[in-house]
Amino acid sequence: MPNASTQIARRAEKLRRELQEHDHQYYILDAPTISDEQYDRLMRELQELESEYPGLMTPDSPTQRVGGQPIKQFATVTHNPPMLSLANSYSEEEIRDFDRRVRELLGKQLPAYVAELKFDGVAIALKYRDGVFVQGATRGDGSQGDDITHNLKTIRSLPLRLRTKDPTLRTIEVRGEAFMHRNEFEEMNRQRAAADEKTFINPRNATSGTLKLQNPKVVAGRPIRIYAYALFAPEAALASHHNNLQLLHTLGFPVNESMRRCKDIDAVIGFWKQWEEKRDTVPYDIDGVVVKVDSLQQQNLLGNIAKSPRWAIAFKFTSRKAETHLNGIALQVGRVGTITPVAELDPVFLGGTTVSRATLHNIGYIGELDLRVGDTVVVEKGGDVIPKVSGTVESKRPRGTTPFVMPTKCPVCGSRIYRPEGEANYFCENTECPAQVKGRIEHFAHRGAMDIEGLGESVVEQLVSLDLVKNYADLYSLHKHQETLAELDRWGKKSTQNLLEAIEKSKKQPFHRVLFALGIRHVGQGVAQVITESFPSISALQNAGIEELQSTDGVGPKIAESIAHFFAEKRNRDIIKKLSNAGVVLAAAKRRPAGTLSGMVFVLTGTLPSYGREEANRLIEQHGGKVASGVSKNVTHILAGEDAGSKLQKAKQLGIQILTEDDFNSLIM
Repeated sequence: MPNASTQIARRAEKLRRELQEHDHQYYILDAPTISDEQYDRLMRELQELESEYPGLMTPDSPTQRVGGQPIKQFATVTHNPPMLSLANSYSEEEIRDFDRRVRELLGKQLPAYVAELKFDGVAIALKYRDGVFVQGATRGDGSQGDDITHNLKTIRSLPLRLRTKDPTLRTIEVRGEAFMHRNEFEEMNRQRAAADEKTFINPRNATSGTLKLQNPKVVAGRPIRIYAYALFAPEAALASHHNNLQLLHTLGFPVNESMRRCKDIDAVIGFWKQWEEKRDTVPYDIDGVVVKVDSLQQQNLLGNIAKSPRWAIAFKFTSRKAETHLNGIALQVGRVGTITPVAELDPVFLGGTTVSRATLHNIGYIGELDLRVGDTVVVEKGGDVIPKVSGTVESKRPRGTTPFVMPTKCPVCGSRIYRPEGEANYFCENTECPAQVKGRIEHFAHRGAMDIEGLGESVVEQLVSLDLVKNYADLYSLHKHQETLAELDRWGKKSTQNLLEAIEKSKKQPFHRVLFALGIRHVGQGVAQVITESFPSISALQNAGIEELQSTDGVGPKIAESIAHFFAEKRNRDIIKKLSNAGVVLAAAKRRPAGTLSGMVFVLTGTLPSYGREEANRLIEQHGGKVASGVSKNVTHILAGEDAGSKLQKAKQLGIQILTEDDFNSLIM
């Protein structure tokens, strides 16, 4: 007879299986077999068992969906294969041209296609090992994204364990889309408005912002769903994309049923026309149809070009248009000072929503359309999501209208605004402009800049709203408000002390990171490093003229002009003075003798066991080496971690020396 501990373990496993099956019935098949009360009773029993016997908890337990502890930062995940973007087509002529190119490249082989709805959501990648979900990531730049595993685990429709015993389908990667239903998004916004919280613009933005939150418990309360649309299984014999979609459903993934295998491009166009007519009948946002060659063998033959596959394309729906009245043109100030004109409109119903404001991009766009306040304008939804003014009805223009003239001062802070030569936008250079304060502080605290742990978006929001900081230099005076901080909601003495210690620690960041943290337009991390090599102190940079700046390798006219304008603003100079008085490093360290990595140029790829990307970069530079972003003949070494991608393959082709973390440690120890 089994002992008590064995019986408890068996009961826990039985509960997990039952709950997983009920999740599948409810979220995938939409056919629940028990009541919510019965489900909650099973969940509570499992939670109590796992709480009393922590050793029973497994990574795929349904209890893991409720969200764990906040995440300090997202690790970087390398995508292999890369998550490619799709080229767009907007007409029958363009989609037939795509078909012609495919048939020419395939020669005698005739392609069949799979047409699927194009969801307006967020692309995600899901990895399973031994049948269990182990990692999920954002698309990022297509080559690398953020590890959001803990956030994705909270999505009920995502299977934590695959429904298969086939050994060739136990280690796989699935690509899909995270999104929200419109009605659930609107209900969430209503609740946020009632609680006096900021509402989201649209379901896609809400989904994207939610998946980037560092607190999985908050994510668990948001109505995110997924659809799976691609399968990579290196050990399985896969032949057809259409079959893969059916296989994904069998494995336990939600797969959109509104897709069709089309024998030719005429059938694809028929599918597209059908869905353009009834796009409002689905409860989520779609903006077109994705067309893919069905045969995986043919996909491989066709290959990719740049960042897009030759075997797939997005067939976008035509934008929906309406006429309305232009009541005014307001100026909106972005988080880094970009001035964007916005049309204020008579409300008009368009594509399922009421539109009363629409972007006008920049002064050049207004001039091209000759838009005037009082005009009757044409409004459309670009990509069926973001409303924009696309034209004016001149026959309905009233007499006495005049062309729009850009103001000379920022509408928020009153500072002078300017338009750099050759650029479309105007900018406000005042870093204390209320419209910019939060975004600039968040950038300043970013891990690639001053790396102030614990200073995330919600914390910055509190500090600014309480008037404790007006700019990023004020962070170094926060110790004067220690008692006030400790009394804030969800803070306490320990959290306050940790934040103040992180701020104090940031004073030691090297000059090139401080320069990047200042948020000077066009001055990214790489440019900041180049600049500090030629201008080793803030005073040297502040006093440099535009011609002198341009004489530096890697600094062109736009960067030089942006730097000059930043330091020309008195309030920015005052902030620099505050940073100096606080003890922030504003000069480069004296050059050390050549280190052990002198003359070596490294590229990092994959995930290292012991080092984060920033830490590895710092060690390389500290020991005299340089870090490059891409593989070229100038690169001497590749530092490769787990899941290394295309950079590793290219390095092998070029004969570049490849190092493991242990190899790297032996060089610097």
